[in-house]
Amino acid sequence: MLFRVGSLSSKTSLLLSFFRKSSNAQFVQSKRFDSLLWRRYYSVTKLINPPKQSNGPISMARKSSHYSTTSAEALIQNSTNSGTRMSKKKARREAPEMILRVKLDLCSKDGNFTEAFCLYNEARANGVQLNVHHYNVLLYLCCPNRDVSKEGEGNLTMLDRGFEIFKQMGIDKVEPNEATFTNLSRLAAAKEDPRLAFDLVKQMTEHGIVPKLRSYGPALFGFCKKGMADEAYEVDFHMRGNGVLPEETELTALLRVSSEFKKEGKVYEMIHRLRTTVRQVSEETAATITDWFKSKIASEIGEDKWDVEKVRKGFLEGGGGWHGQGWLGKGDWRVVRTTMDDCGVCRSCGEKLVCIDIDPKETEKFAELLATLASQKEARTNFAKFQEWLQRQGPFDAVVDGANLGLANKHTFSFSQIARVVNELRQISPSKKLPLIILHQGRVSGGPAQNPNNKRLLESWKKGGSLYATPQGSNDDWYWLYAAVSCKCLLVTNDEMRDHLFNLLGNNFFPRWKEKHQARLKPSGDGLLSLHMPPPYSHVIQESKQGNWHIPTVTGDDLETPRQWICATRTRLHE
Repeated sequence: MLFRVGSLSSKTSLLLSFFRKSSNAQFVQSKRFDSLLWRRYYSVTKLINPPKQSNGPISMARKSSHYSTTSAEALIQNSTNSGTRMSKKKARREAPEMILRVKLDLCSKDGNFTEAFCLYNEARANGVQLNVHHYNVLLYLCCPNRDVSKEGEGNLTMLDRGFEIFKQMGIDKVEPNEATFTNLSRLAAAKEDPRLAFDLVKQMTEHGIVPKLRSYGPALFGFCKKGMADEAYEVDFHMRGNGVLPEETELTALLRVSSEFKKEGKVYEMIHRLRTTVRQVSEETAATITDWFKSKIASEIGEDKWDVEKVRKGFLEGGGGWHGQGWLGKGDWRVVRTTMDDCGVCRSCGEKLVCIDIDPKETEKFAELLATLASQKEARTNFAKFQEWLQRQGPFDAVVDGANLGLANKHTFSFSQIARVVNELRQISPSKKLPLIILHQGRVSGGPAQNPNNKRLLESWKKGGSLYATPQGSNDDWYWLYAAVSCKCLLVTNDEMRDHLFNLLGNNFFPRWKEKHQARLKPSGDGLLSLHMPPPYSHVIQESKQGNWHIPTVTGDDLETPRQWICATRTRLHE
């Protein structure tokens, strides 16, 4: 054995003697265990008592006794703690509540309503304590993914069972959460009872729960489906009062019910809310808008004579593209699908669309948001150094996403491709200054960067103060986006900026900024890349001073395929 029991503490000796008497005694006394224990001995003693310079003669026997006792106690204590942790994990894993949770989650994944409720009944019979997660899974399984109003009694019984489970949840004093009420609202909507669905959302505040957009859906869509427009507007009002903003699906439902029940003022409001929320509309929304303009009520409403000065003032105050003074003109609408030319002139009616201004204060706030997010996601010192460098070297007339440009339309990284675009940007630059090129450190130090021609190119950009190499481990997206926003300049990249990083920036200001500042690269006939500059008009719903409307759709991308627009014009306008 490694240790003499006599040299150990009484507690340690007792434990070791227990090991000798246990069924594992043969393993303990095996050579393998001795070797393992020796290694543990040396590692523990070095940590606890690092070697020191001797100040005088020390009893080696005393030192050996001290190390042996300490290391053995540490080894046994660690083994005990490890065993305790394993026991706790095993106990949690094998607890009836956890076993029930795992089985219910599998039922939820498979949509197995019958098996889930067999498990529920069995758990209640065995006295298993259900928590909010258990109940939420059961309620979710009660919610059909289809309209059950015309189906058999069995589906309606399933809905009733859901409300019984919620009642039992209250008896068990399990506190509901947002998911609980949302599932209940879906149950109410499936029973075609949007009033109950809305009442359940209102009850959330009594429990200190903030509703989400999904919480309102069952009530809102239920009222719209039943043609209860005023009640749907009440849900919409409640949503906004709680800081929940409807998205395209909700606004389209409100637009449709407003159109069907001849609420022309609400139709006007919803189209403008779509303008500020989604900019380009889906095909479903486009069809709803088209149906409105082709309706009889749409041809009958509108001002035959209006205050031209008031409309002009509203147009200017809104930044262009809309005036907000209501429907203008009289008579039938001519509604067609069309495209715009390169100057933003409608190929159907000949009206020129405008480029809607961005408030400079919004740009400054956006730059501050970018800096804050980048400092959180990147090493703070790295991004702070870049901000300082940009202040010294900037401003620039253009920023180039070097990695995206170097790989555009190529299988290998091409510095010559970057150089061609950089020279073109310099020629069209008002200051004739080189654009800022953002490249990762790995791109400027390895691979094609070692080519002599590329080395000279990189060195010329460095000397010109136009190359910034982002450090190892960084995300260069933050750098080129921040530089373009803070310099209020052109950004050259084919990156669609749709991943999680850009989702942090929201869908209000960022799409507008991108539309006005992003230049993209398009392959030309000779295999080279040509710059596709930002359009001179805004891709957003526009209402003209004459009362005409142009609504962009998501069909087309303006790079390979022209974007499709709805053009709606009056046959008789104010003179």
